[in-house]
Amino acid sequence: MLAFPPGGPADSLARVTARQLEKELGQPVIIENKPGGNGAIAANLVARSKPDGNTLFLSSIGAIAINPSLYPKLVYNPEKDFVPVAMLASSPEVLVVGHGHAINTASEYIRQAKSSGVKMASTGVGGMSHMGIVQFKLATSAKVLHVPYKGAPPATTDTIGGQVDGFIGDISGLLANIKAGKLKALAIAAPKRSRVLPDVPTFDEIGVPNVYVNNWYGLFAPTGTPAEKINAINAAVQRAFTSSEMRAYAESTGVEFIAGTPQQFAETVKRDTAHWSALIRSEGIKVDE
Repeated sequence: MLAFPPGGPADSLARVTARQLEKELGQPVIIENKPGGNGAIAANLVARSKPDGNTLFLSSIGAIAINPSLYPKLVYNPEKDFVPVAMLASSPEVLVVGHGHAINTASEYIRQAKSSGVKMASTGVGGMSHMGIVQFKLATSAKVLHVPYKGAPPATTDTIGGQVDGFIGDISGLLANIKAGKLKALAIAAPKRSRVLPDVPTFDEIGVPNVYVNNWYGLFAPTGTPAEKINAINAAVQRAFTSSEMRAYAESTGVEFIAGTPQQFAETVKRDTAHWSALIRSEGIKVDE
């Protein structure tokens, strides 16, 4: 079960992973796209499914580490309803503008944002792109109108079309349009430059500190799923990482596959939940903004 619409970075990751898991597990792997609610719709469906290892939740950080602080009446509890199975990949975010936008550098973008203001797209309230916008506003005191979309594809489309002034999104989902000249990459929201966009500076390099947005994706199972099932799926994922198709995907998208145990993934979830919850509370972010 995937919490994002077809065509975005999560969908492409899900499909390349599914093809490899079919080989490793010797059974069909079917993808169901259930976008909405920053992952809440898909999460609720998986949480109520039979814990037999046959239904998994492929989520970004949002539905697991952000939603608990964002939704006062969340219909599922990430800590109680899910067991981490395997982290799949992480992708830093990049600020982009449409090819027809007059702005060509991050410094120019910041100047406009401070003077006349900008409209910035996100994949939805509480998503990592939204967290990037919040960090950008805090670091620059810019005038930003947040325009939430239902996933990366429509946000990307409207950024290319000029309906919004910019979008902070996963490099993996934007790289093809950047290389095709449809989008201009202005700044990387990470401590270091991206290997696939080596000429694009980080926010730190242009004097905008603390804009770090690293979106991870991982697999979760309903609580009660037998440990042997979880360990078997995790082992299959680790083997899949070594396949030529997965390595080619990483090279072409800029994602980094994260090998590790279910326990290590659980520690990452715990740490990131605390980090993003603090930002959401301090900024008073609400789902109805």
